[in-house]
Amino acid sequence: MDLREVIQKYKSLAGDFGQPVELSRFGLSQQETEKVFGVFDEDYHISRFFHFSNVSGATAYSINEFPQTHVSIDATISEIM
Repeated sequence: MDLREVIQKYKSLAGDFGQPVELSRFGLSQQETEKVFGVFDEDYHISRFFHFSNVSGATAYSINEFPQTHVSIDATISEIM
């Protein structure tokens, strides 16, 4: 999944930017989820728009060695697309 695909999927799940979405809802395997979101988290120009959180009771993924369950994305990400 590239950035554009992640943003489109996020918007369809969240309804609008800034809303937390469970990482499990992106429909990727655990390994794919950790890889895709890990790459975005490592990229300074992209990571500043992604906000991860770890909510009890939801499936956790290891995003760069930190347990994360949800992501919200800022609308200003459109500046780099």
